[in-house]
Amino acid sequence: MGDSAYSFSLTTFSRTGKLLQIEYALNAVANGRTSLGICAKDGVVIATDKKLSSTLVDTDQVSKVQGITEGSGFVYSGLGPDYRVLGESLLVGFGLGVELVRKARKSSQSYYLQYRENKPVSQLVKSTASVMQEYTQSGGVRPFGVSLLVAGVDADNTPRLYQVDPSGAYFGWKATAIGKNYVNAKNFLEKRYQDDMELEDAIHTALLTLREGFEGEMTNENIEVGVVSNVDGKFRVLTPEQIQDYLDEAN
Repeated sequence: MGDSAYSFSLTTFSRTGKLLQIEYALNAVANGRTSLGICAKDGVVIATDKKLSSTLVDTDQVSKVQGITEGSGFVYSGLGPDYRVLGESLLVGFGLGVELVRKARKSSQSYYLQYRENKPVSQLVKSTASVMQEYTQSGGVRPFGVSLLVAGVDADNTPRLYQVDPSGAYFGWKATAIGKNYVNAKNFLEKRYQDDMELEDAIHTALLTLREGFEGEMTNENIEVGVVSNVDGKFRVLTPEQIQDYLDEAN
């Protein structure tokens, strides 16, 4: 009996020790739009392709980059609805992908009420990864078809970049990419990344990396960028006008 006999079971290992539904979830992530993150010495940038299937869609209502705490934010690749549902499992938002974000925001607010300080990025990542891991060992559910990049600055002003996968595994990165073109994007980042890179350089590198595998013309309407600097420790999503300025500089 081959692995295919186990492909519909989430809670049963195949003979080769795999949970195939998790592999299928990673395939869903790999089919999603490209997202990437770069951790510079003075901040973190996350960026994503949010190109839509129709020009009639109001791009202002579509947001893949979301702030979680004052000093951290998420971006995802994969299934948008799963991102929303995951958030509800994490606050009970604010646009596409907000429910996943809601849970993270709720846990962050609970932490602030108890300790009177923002939740550290590492703990935010662990709590989010725990929710995703629960969905890999429970009957009647399936893994989330999303991977996340989490950008933030800790209380000691150290920039952090993490990736969280559908299995509940999480990793710290200097720079990484997820989604459809992640292999080429990672190769590009490996050539461009430097340990002493500053945030402004990281933003330009992020846009150049997105452009490498972008389908069609890249504009300020079909990409999204979030940044957090250790100068003020605040996460913010760049406006279309700010993104256009960076695109003009890149050109």
